[in-house]
Formats: sequence, structure tokens, C-alpha cells
Amino acid sequence: MTAEPPADTAGPLARHRGAWHALILALACLGWSLGLASLPLAVTQHKLSLSSVGSVAVALTCGAVGTTVAWHRRAHPMGWILLGVADFFSLLGASTSYTVLDYRQHHGTWPLGPVAVVGSQSWAPAVVLFGLAFLVYPDGRAPSRRWRWVIRAYLALGAAWTLSAWTLAISAVTAHDVHIDAGGDLTNGQNAPWFTLVTAVFLLGTGIAWLAWLGYQVMAWRRSSGERRQQMKWLMAGAVVCLACGVFTVLGPDIHWGLLQAVAGVASVGLAALPVTIGIGILKFRLYDIDRIVSRTLAYAIVTGLLIGVYAGLVLLSEHVLPVRSSSVAVAGSTLVVAALFNPLRRRVQRLVDRRFNRARYDAERTVAAFAARLQDATDTEAVRADLTATVQDALAPAHLSLWTRPQPR
Repeated sequence: MTAEPPADTAGPLARHRGAWHALILALACLGWSLGLASLPLAVTQHKLSLSSVGSVAVALTCGAVGTTVAWHRRAHPMGWILLGVADFFSLLGASTSYTVLDYRQHHGTWPLGPVAVVGSQSWAPAVVLFGLAFLVYPDGRAPSRRWRWVIRAYLALGAAWTLSAWTLAISAVTAHDVHIDAGGDLTNGQNAPWFTLVTAVFLLGTGIAWLAWLGYQVMAWRRSSGERRQQMKWLMAGAVVCLACGVFTVLGPDIHWGLLQAVAGVASVGLAALPVTIGIGILKFRLYDIDRIVSRTLAYAIVTGLLIGVYAGLVLLSEHVLPVRSSSVAVAGSTLVVAALFNPLRRRVQRLVDRRFNRARYDAERTVAAFAARLQDATDTEAVRADLTATVQDALAPAHLSLWTRPQPR
């Protein structure tokens, strides 16, 4: 009897392995090149900021994770999906900056201007592929026949939306009537009734599909156990971090306070948590470390939110109470107060979060603390040895436990 070949080495994907590796590297290099090229283009427009650097970091992270997954799991569609997300987002960043330089500052005289106009619509396929990554996690296929219809309908709506966006760009280029706003977005036909209808149908269908997926994943997580449950935890942890960072990223342009604006810029890098956790869940790398990561992530997210609330409240209060000349002093004082509150608040929140989400660590700490309290009054060596053995067994649950004691001198 012969063993079956592994899934990633069986079938058509096993043939011409070098060609597949070359394709993976080509897609990765394309995304990284376009992503890095958007930075000097942003510098020339004096628009380089933490948010733009964070967007490039997210695209590069998607490319790195997609390359890793596709390299090790060529039959799994997630690697190719993430590579597509990285390439389209990188193309979007480079194209929008290039169209501003070409059509707003040089009147469309630069080469490859029409290509950049079409590339500036890459947000459409990038968003579609990003949503598809959720729908096929973690197995890379629909979990049931009903979900196959959901995915097909989602792809059909996404294809219609993408083709509509590209049609507007191609029509503007062929008519030699390209209008670009200050952000590099094409304004031709964006308010057309047919495009508005396609966009509304796509957004409605996407919202329904994502909500249905969320409900299914929650139910699947409740019924799952073992490795599958850990995969779901990784995805949920990445989604929570991505959602929290996304809120700060969206509010970033409207924030004018120095500290909060810096936090919003750094939060844009945190959007990369989702593709990273997706890659870890698929490659099954150190899945069982997730409980501690979830507790630490929740603790720092809660602490960050509370401190930002305190900082914003102090700044607003100082602006209304103190004179204008003292506003900078008030901001500096608020920053010092927040810095002083960080460690005490972090310890209290971490203890509360561990009690709920990382119970094993919380119980272990309580067991060790109780043993330390009993040890203060213990005098019998044999009793201490037995108590120590029982405490280590309860706190750490080792597979084997041995205890050596130094013999007392006579």
C-alpha cells in the first residue's frame, strides 16, 4: 500500500514547480515595487505622512503573507488572494500619486498617464479580493453548497462593480477628458445614475454576505474544538485589532491634536494585523499561543482607549478653562498625566482581562500567590515539598515532575 501524496504536491500544481515559484516571486516583486514607488511619489507632492506609510506597510504585509502562504500552500487560494490584494492596493497608491503629478501639475503630458488613470481604479478589485479572503477562510473553499452560491453572487457583484469602475476610467482616457481631484481620484462619471446603482447594489450585497459570514463563523467557532477553534481565534483577534486601528485611521484626517494624530498614523500600520493572523491561521504556526496574545491585545486596546479619552478630556477642559497662551502647557501636562497613568492602569486592566479571557494564566497566578502565603508559616520540610509539588502540578500541568532537595548537613 502506498501513501497518498500531500495536497500541495499532488495534481497539476505539482508540475512545473519552478514556474509556479517564479510566478509567485513576480507577483510579490510587482506589489513591493509599486508599493515602495508610491513613497517618493508622495514626497514630491509633499503628502508623505504616517498614514501613507502605514498604507504601504499594509500592502507590503499582505504581499509578504501572500507570498509565504502561496509558497507553502500553492493549492490554497488564500495566498493568491492576498497577493492580489497587495498588488492592487500598491497599484492604487502609485497610480493615484502619479495621476496627480501628471494631470493636475503637468496637464497630462507625462508618459503612462492613461495607464495610471486605469490603475487608480484598483481599489475596486482590491476590496473585492479582501472580502473574498474572509469568505474562504480557513479551508480555502465554501463550507457548504449554500455558501457556494453566496460566494458566486459576491464574485458576480464584485466583477460588475470592478468592470464599471474600469469602464469609467477607460471612457475618460479614450475621450481625452480626464478629471482628477486633489487626492488622485477620477471624478468622471462618479455621479452617473448607472454607476451609483451598481455601487449601491454591490455595497448592499457585500454587507449581507459579510454579516452572514460573521454569523456563520461565530456558530462554527462555538461548535469547533482543537485546531479549528484556534484558527478561528486567530482570525477574530486580527479582525478586532484591524477594526480598532481602522477607526483611528478613518478619524485621523479630522484629528488636530499632536498625540492623537500620531496615534492615528501608527494605527494605520495595525491594519496589517488581519493578513498576518490569516497567514498564521492557515499555516498553523504556533496556534496555541493565541490565548495570551488575545488577552494582551484586548488589555492594550482598552488601556489605549481609556488613556486617549482621558487625554482628550483634559485637553478640551484646558482649552475652555485656561487662556489661549497656556494651551501648550496644558497639552504637555495632559501628556504627563497620561504617561503616569499608563502602568497602573495597564496592570489593573490586564488582571481583569486575564480573569475573563486567559483564565489559565490567572488561575496559575492565584495558585502561586496562595502557595507563597502558605509558605510563610510552613515549618515541616515534607509538607512544603508536597505542597510545592501540588502547586506546580495545578499551575503548570507538566507531563513529568521531579523534585530534588539538598540533604541537610549532620
